[in-house]
Amino acid sequence: MARTNPLTFLQQVRSETAKVTWPSRREVGVSTVMVLVLTSLTAVFFFLVDFLIRSGLGAVLDLVG
Repeated sequence: MARTNPLTFLQQVRSETAKVTWPSRREVGVSTVMVLVLTSLTAVFFFLVDFLIRSGLGAVLDLVG
């Protein structure tokens, strides 16, 4: 593997960074809101599933015990 001196490396990094298409402020905001909404929905879903399993298991154990 060929070694690159630090100056050349930084020039290459800068060149590659210039090729990146950065998201707009609006796109970042919309993505952030989507992540927060979907995370909240996932939390509610798992809370309900946990509640149903806990309730069902409690009912079964009450019948048995």
